[in-house]
Amino acid sequence: MVDVKAVVDKVKNLPWVAYAVDLQYCCSDIGQGAIREAIREHGLDGIVVSSCSPRMHEITFQKCLEAGGLNRYRFEMANIREQASWVTPDKDEATQKATRLTEMAVGKVARLESLSPLRSPVEKRVLVIGGGISGIQAALDVSQAGYNVTLVEKLPSLGGRMAQLVKTFPTLDCSA
Repeated sequence: MVDVKAVVDKVKNLPWVAYAVDLQYCCSDIGQGAIREAIREHGLDGIVVSSCSPRMHEITFQKCLEAGGLNRYRFEMANIREQASWVTPDKDEATQKATRLTEMAVGKVARLESLSPLRSPVEKRVLVIGGGISGIQAALDVSQAGYNVTLVEKLPSLGGRMAQLVKTFPTLDCSA
């Protein structure tokens, strides 16, 4: 539904675009190789891929950028498949929408900064709020999984509503 050549023709004239190409199956090894080559050949400092969902291939392309010598966070995907092609029945409208999505992605990449992943220590500790049956069970389960647990209850006794019952259905066992 999208005239990809028309999108490329419009986008290549944007102020921040140094190189634009219609590359089929860019998530394949051949396509990723073409992206890495374009980074080197054209001295690119950011990449926009207009294709499918970032959910499917964002990490694939981020790794491709790193292999091409760019920071993985100087990348943006325009999801023209799910947000234009599949949902717009008119080809001209779908092409216009895909162009706008790609233009927005280009604008975003032009303003991106290189980032570095951060590492911070995580303390294996859990706070369970509520000392009813569910809270007690959650605290026991998490504790058995190896976490330190703090159980907080606003009332002076544990058990919640269950502790207020005399007997439980269907066995008529004592609720305590």
